Amino acid sequence: MTETATTVRRTAPGGSERPLTEAYDTALLDLDGVVYAGPHAIEHAVDALAAARTVGMRLAYVTNNASRPPRVVAEHLTELGVPAAPADVINSAQAAARVVAEKVPAGAKVLVVGGLGLEEALAERGLVAVRTLAEEPLAVVQGYDPSVGWAHLAEASYAVQRGLPWVASNTDLTVPTARGIAPGNGTLVAAVRAATGVDPVVAGKPLPPMHRETVLRTGAKRPLVVGDRLDTDIEGAFNGGVDSLLVFTGVTTAAQLLEAPVEHRPTYLAADLRGLLEPHPAVAAEDGGFRCGGWTARAQGSVLRLDGAGADRWDGLRALCAAAWTALDADGEPADGRKALAELGF
Repeated sequence: MTETATTVRRTAPGGSERPLTEAYDTALLDLDGVVYAGPHAIEHAVDALAAARTVGMRLAYVTNNASRPPRVVAEHLTELGVPAAPADVINSAQAAARVVAEKVPAGAKVLVVGGLGLEEALAERGLVAVRTLAEEPLAVVQGYDPSVGWAHLAEASYAVQRGLPWVASNTDLTVPTARGIAPGNGTLVAAVRAATGVDPVVAGKPLPPMHRETVLRTGAKRPLVVGDRLDTDIEGAFNGGVDSLLVFTGVTTAAQLLEAPVEHRPTYLAADLRGLLEPHPAVAAEDGGFRCGGWTARAQGSVLRLDGAGADRWDGLRALCAAAWTALDADGEPADGRKALAELGF
């Protein structure tokens, strides 16, 4: 049996007797840090996605990065060896454009702070993208783009100070690149917030507008969210009431996972996208601890202890998650898992 996200409070990673490609009809895959990092594919991603596609799983690519239109993202994926059509890509620009369209009349002008992805998403909703306040926009929409600079942020600030509705595609503070972790749209949004004292309406993950956009565009019946970020991908799945797979090819560390609050706890975890192709072992409560594979984890006071041995260190991490989350829910304070993680090589 496969556990579902209807569980109110997850205290352990879930188990699936079948590969996830069989248990779910659609994988809703984050891109940055999951499928690629900048211009390069993540290791094992191309082959794993090809295998998932071969057995009938639909693949949709869901990203908070609003800088590029879906057609450009699809072209990039195809060049990397992951065949994709524009309709397979859903981004936060599309979710933001739908939110804006609900706030302004048809054909209205909208001040864009961001890239081509936002412009094309607005055009899809019958709205006109402009770049200056002098063009009399009726709303402001802001999304990540490497070209955004002080002048763009200032223009947004002037518009927001005038009382125009302000929609942000997302508030991710960072974005993974081929060179490392760089400032994301949330950092740029924070600059406008600091200048105006106003909070935007946010459309992207983990908030409901993005989940709504994804469901409307994919028609998924049994979706599985796949991501590398606890505060966007996994929380978005939690908010949408669907299951999730966390992969460790992006920004999240094992230590952060052990301290995750309820809304940041994935259903499954795996090293990379090969986790889609595998069953996932369940964690069992046993003698005051939690067992998975050959590992048993328990909280002793404020420290996590790991006993036994197993062929798969990820089973050890699953057991540690169960012990850590249970202790966190009981005590309100995270247990120290540094020594146990080191034993597993994390």
